[in-house]
Amino acid sequence: MGGRRLSREMALKSLFQIDLVSTNMEEALKYAFENGEFTFSDEVKEFSLILVKGVLSNLSEIDKSVSNYANNWSLERITNIDRNILRIAIYEILYLDNIPKSVSINEAVELAKKYGTKSSFSFVNGVLGKIDKNDKVLKKID
Repeated sequence: MGGRRLSREMALKSLFQIDLVSTNMEEALKYAFENGEFTFSDEVKEFSLILVKGVLSNLSEIDKSVSNYANNWSLERITNIDRNILRIAIYEILYLDNIPKSVSINEAVELAKKYGTKSSFSFVNGVLGKIDKNDKVLKKID
């Protein structure tokens, strides 16, 4: 498994825990890394921290994007896993210019396949596809 994918998994597990039991970022990350089946490199830990910190620092804007593109789905209605997968991907799309949008979307779909319900990957792909399409339209107008 690639380092970035593992980082995304650890970030997802941490954000899931923060969302579910309102723990703090440090405790959630510590738990994710201590209870995993792998020994984690510094790079994996660093990118996980970037993702978790970035999502939490920009949560209001990210959640607004989720709400705008997840037609007829309130944030509370989206499963915790799907909501946090979307948050990670949207953070990457909006704030991490060094990661191609297609990679962020693909990684989110893979996380949804692994951790979500049987319909999670199509839901995540649909929401992120709308964001990607809208972004391309906006760029053409500029």
